[in-house]
Amino acid sequence: MQITRASEYGVLGLLALARRPLGDVVMLETIAAEEDIPVSFLGKIFQGLARAGLVKSSRGSGGGFALVREPATISALVVIEAVEGPMALTRCLDEDSGCEHAGGCALCGLFAEAQDRVKEVFTNTSIATLAGRHIPGGLVRGARDRQNIVFRSPKTLPAIDLPAEVPLEAAPPVPCAGPLVDA
Repeated sequence: MQITRASEYGVLGLLALARRPLGDVVMLETIAAEEDIPVSFLGKIFQGLARAGLVKSSRGSGGGFALVREPATISALVVIEAVEGPMALTRCLDEDSGCEHAGGCALCGLFAEAQDRVKEVFTNTSIATLAGRHIPGGLVRGARDRQNIVFRSPKTLPAIDLPAEVPLEAAPPVPCAGPLVDA
């Protein structure tokens, strides 16, 4: 099973909304820029999220999308299934497939167990949890494009200024996971 880009973008879009107070309306262009997602694709994804009751849309000059539930109450599985439909690791686990081996196949049982564990991980991971450990894609891309990048670790290490000539990949290792900040 492979989670598609649509599901990834759906989760990333909700992470962008989760960084704001519940109910704040944000334009798709803003969300797309923050997460480095194609805006036209994001629009289609958000229509599905609206049908699933995860976001609401507002039209007009101040229009956009807003979360309708607290991020802590939205699991990653709910988002993925809102975009993809019910998760089925193989066709035999899809209730509508009519698998001829369903019910008595050891392999189907193994697939069912694996699917249950995957669903458990996605179910136990909320949008709030992911938002707490996510750096928006637009910030990462912007940092790569800047001439000088300053890495700072809260209260532990001095700032390290990287000149423009030093590609990010060739920079000396920084023994921290501190936030990325502008110089």
